[in-house]
Amino acid sequence: MMNYVSVPRGLLLSGAFLTAFTLNAAAQQATDPPVAAPPPSTAPAAGAPPPAGTAASPTLPPGSPLIGRPAGNDAAAKLAPIAPPPIPAAPDKLPIAKLKVPAGFNIEVYAAGMANARSLALGDKGTVFVGSRLVDKVYAIVNKDGKREVKVLVSGLYRPNGVAFKDGTLYIAELSKISKIEKVEDNLDNPPKPTVIFDKLPKDEAHGWKFIAIGPDNKLYAPVGQPGNNVLNDDEHGLIRRMNLDGSGAEVIVRGVRHTVGFDWHPETKQLYFTDNGRDWMSEDVPEDELNRITKVGEHFGAPFCLQGNIVDPEFGWGKSCSEYTAPVGLLGPHSAALGMRFYTGNMFPKAYKNVAIIARHGSWNRTKKIGGDVVIAKLNKDGTMKSMEPFLTGFLEDNKYIGRPVDVLQMKDGSLLVSDDYNGAVYRITYGKPKMAGK
Repeated sequence: MMNYVSVPRGLLLSGAFLTAFTLNAAAQQATDPPVAAPPPSTAPAAGAPPPAGTAASPTLPPGSPLIGRPAGNDAAAKLAPIAPPPIPAAPDKLPIAKLKVPAGFNIEVYAAGMANARSLALGDKGTVFVGSRLVDKVYAIVNKDGKREVKVLVSGLYRPNGVAFKDGTLYIAELSKISKIEKVEDNLDNPPKPTVIFDKLPKDEAHGWKFIAIGPDNKLYAPVGQPGNNVLNDDEHGLIRRMNLDGSGAEVIVRGVRHTVGFDWHPETKQLYFTDNGRDWMSEDVPEDELNRITKVGEHFGAPFCLQGNIVDPEFGWGKSCSEYTAPVGLLGPHSAALGMRFYTGNMFPKAYKNVAIIARHGSWNRTKKIGGDVVIAKLNKDGTMKSMEPFLTGFLEDNKYIGRPVDVLQMKDGSLLVSDDYNGAVYRITYGKPKMAGK
């Protein structure tokens, strides 16, 4: 049976105007001035030609996703980032009946009413923390007496997309800083103000939102994407760094990363795998998004010089060879927006799912025929490369339009799987077995 929860009506209404305003502002990012000036490295050198497409669109701000869109092309002119609805969907309006999972699996609404629900983290006491990108809030889904309740844990933040949890402490990644809230599950009704532990992140809006996670080495990992679609970035962009849990000892571990919004460590090898979004406006069919694996500190994964491991970038690849960079272990579809990923280690799903990578593909916008808008499983070969990619949760894409967009996945202690949907502001739960299990 369905077992969903939404925020109290008064709480939802009180935030509706702020939510609508913030989402609308984000949707206008392609035409409004950016919050922060671009770094010097994004400006073309004196005498150099402007990036492709800028001559036809001189008013676009630096970092705009529309920079590079082919001029005079009717099909390309119809493509632009997809803004979600201004307020989260009501529980009875969620597309749960249209979502499909493999035989033997069940899907239900876990919680609703969270505007722009994005990254997920699980607390020691079962609290699910939910970050957001277009609003200023981090939510907490609380289980109490067999019922679920959504709380606004903290507000007034700026793009608090990333959340991670360790030993009672919640870590929150905003656009340019990372904060923590200690003993958070003991103070869900009156949490203390987040304490900043690292504030040396760039303020670029383009690809500025962060996914964070804590590795088996007990360090916090945080990426910084390229400050635009396809740009020559400086040393502070296009990377993944790690730091101690107090923010000290920060170091860059890999470069050549265009924009990763999801990563996890293989349960056996402990190697870090991450999704990476390919550039736009080169073609509808290339490059594909990537599944990458870090085998050593100092690797370079190619961006912006080499794409999908085997295509030299037509703008910045002159004089370069893809053999100079670490190739992806698998390809995840052109412009599919592969985001959150976790390795499944639970016991609820069949044995065939053990240690597979479960990946949320947000769905393409830079493509006439949309792909993605689903959750897939990536099975690996013994050498760690991707053997196959198979559908797992589908139905978010209907008649070439999105009725939902998955962002992150999270394994629960009982082996069930949560999936966030920022388009509808909801989190779904997938179980295996008799349908009645979904109501527990």
